[in-house]
Amino acid sequence: MIGIIDYGMGNLYSLSKALERLGYTYEFVSRPERLKEYTGLILPGVGAFGDAIANIRELGLVEGIRDYAASGRPILGICLGMQLLFDKSEEHGEHQGLSLLAGEVVRFQGEYKVPHMGWNQLEIKGNGARKLPLLDGVQTGDYVYFVHSYHVRVKAKDILLATTDYYQDVTAIAGQGNVYGMQFHPEKSGDTGMRLLRNFAVQCEGGLA
Repeated sequence: MIGIIDYGMGNLYSLSKALERLGYTYEFVSRPERLKEYTGLILPGVGAFGDAIANIRELGLVEGIRDYAASGRPILGICLGMQLLFDKSEEHGEHQGLSLLAGEVVRFQGEYKVPHMGWNQLEIKGNGARKLPLLDGVQTGDYVYFVHSYHVRVKAKDILLATTDYYQDVTAIAGQGNVYGMQFHPEKSGDTGMRLLRNFAVQCEGGLA
């Protein structure tokens, strides 16, 4: 069963309905001692980074999420949830993240519309990413749906699995080992998003990445 972490700032309804359409069972979880019960975790998120990480700390979930990731079972961050997986964010001050992936969250800077909102194409990075089970059946040129004003600047290129073009290369999918993040909303991204969620859920069935 997949655990969807509920810390008060996630888009829980559309995500849970997407998992139901795929035929996978899930539970909402907000108690750290229960995280270990699941074969996979999803960390969703909508809103500001500082508020989100404060809620996660208040619920005592920080170490529980880190311990879960260290167990080797798959964990997926979505939108703000992906950003929380990284080291820090500059959104309304500097805030420390979960440090499961190396990088920082920065605001879009330029003479263009912010937030970045709408459908954009993925570019899968490198042969290694193309072979990952998470990206099975997903190709460069596939469209997914973004809504964000901040984006992740990864520290090491080898965790960059896919980018999109929004006046620059923007991290769309990142991952290392059993920890993955998607800046876009797969649950709102049509067939490509559903394929990505299914690929993640298949990994969760085995309990290991």
